[in-house]
Amino acid sequence: MSTLIASATLLTASAAGLSYTYWQLLDSRRRLRVINSHRIAAHSAIQKSRMDLLEVRNRAKLLEETVTGGATAVEKVHKAISSTTFGLIDHFSRDDQFRQTARKARETHDQTSQQIYHGVRTTNRALHILADTLIIGQAEKRIISRKHKKRHP
Repeated sequence: MSTLIASATLLTASAAGLSYTYWQLLDSRRRLRVINSHRIAAHSAIQKSRMDLLEVRNRAKLLEETVTGGATAVEKVHKAISSTTFGLIDHFSRDDQFRQTARKARETHDQTSQQIYHGVRTTNRALHILADTLIIGQAEKRIISRKHKKRHP
């Protein structure tokens, strides 16, 4: 009888031990899921800030390309109009002195307009570099400094 009681006690103790171990396993899994969800959330926040920064860069680049392309399109239309106008003056003018003056005016006009459009493109590029340095560069520094602060408490 004492062996039966001892066996029952040992079986009960081992069942309790198994139950406690199983409960710890479930608790560890739950805690692991919580930790994993926090890790995913942190990773998502980092990815979001990277994507936001990339979006700002892409928008700035698109804006720069749009202004440059627009300036080029306007320049081509301007050249077509001035070429037509000066060509008609050259073709229909009967006075040689007027024709020579118109040719000089055309050279001056073409040179000046070329410089203006070049200035527009140069200014556009400089503004893009300035914005990249001031806005995007500072945003990158903030993201990097946040990473370093989180790694080194």
